[in-house]
Amino acid sequence: MSEDFSRIMIEQMDRLLDQQVTRDVLTAADRGDWPAALWTAVNDAGIPHAMVAEAAGGLGLAPADAMSLMRRMGFHALPLPLAETMIANCLFVEAGGGPLDGPASFAPVSTDDRIAIAFGRNGATLNGVARHVPWGCDVQNLVVLARDENDKGYLARVPRDALAANQRRRNVAYESRDNLRLDGVDIALDAVVEAPGSLHANGLLPYVAAIRVQQMVGGMERALDYALTYANQRIQFGRPIAKFQAIQHMLAIAAGHFAAASAAADAMAEGADFAGDLFAVAIAKSRCGEAAGHVAAICHQVHGAMGFTHEHALHFTTRRLWSWRDEGGAESFWQEWIGRKVCARGGEALWPSITGTPAS
Repeated sequence: MSEDFSRIMIEQMDRLLDQQVTRDVLTAADRGDWPAALWTAVNDAGIPHAMVAEAAGGLGLAPADAMSLMRRMGFHALPLPLAETMIANCLFVEAGGGPLDGPASFAPVSTDDRIAIAFGRNGATLNGVARHVPWGCDVQNLVVLARDENDKGYLARVPRDALAANQRRRNVAYESRDNLRLDGVDIALDAVVEAPGSLHANGLLPYVAAIRVQQMVGGMERALDYALTYANQRIQFGRPIAKFQAIQHMLAIAAGHFAAASAAADAMAEGADFAGDLFAVAIAKSRCGEAAGHVAAICHQVHGAMGFTHEHALHFTTRRLWSWRDEGGAESFWQEWIGRKVCARGGEALWPSITGTPAS
């Protein structure tokens, strides 16, 4: 895919979401209503299969461009599992399966959860639990990473009607994060493909982290837009509060955090594979999570009492920032992971690990 086509696609996606993700849509999503018209719009644009190769019926979008799309999803607070559907399709098709119909997600998204698979003559059976699955009860297909008795990994496509036992859960942003039990779930053999080695080693957690990194950067950009607009419009003592040094100082701190987080997210996006560089994912998720907390707090402070009302749109963004920073591993999880990796490599490997340059 050419650079010009990728840029045009991202611009079209931004316009589509600007028109479709309205306050009414977000409010209805908070109540638990599925935004069917919004899904139809993004599906008609081909976004769910954007990362699937053109030969397989997709758009062949590169990982870096896909991350740019996810950043715009975060900016607009898109109340759909569109990023999860893109990744589920990409993983399943690259492993040898076919494109998935409708909204999709993947599981397990925690390193503590494990799904077992056992093969029979006519199919396979899944057993296990998957917690906090993004939109688990709302999607039509779930791509499950399962392991057999020899710890070999497989990707299995599980239709929604096979997920009988589940517990609906929602995060602070009212997005579905459901607990699913796969007790004796039978699937056909043609719904199972062998998982790539990278998935076998790291599981699906890095993919959740990479998605949330880009969404947080988009969300922080939107929160800062709200804060800057409000600061220039709110008149106090005869002038906009943006003219006050205290407000300028607060916004400068938020902008600094946003710039650092954006740089970490951009560095992660430079990899050839989505979530392929686990060290870059760890740094980006840790830094973006830290920045999201500061940016959300400062933007609410700039808005004053107005920022805490339901009438203002700021909460649609900040509630997602607070939720996303904990999903795919919170800062403490990835900071510990980074520390263990660095200590195992030795002090001389610290700078090369951070910069991506080989050690001499």
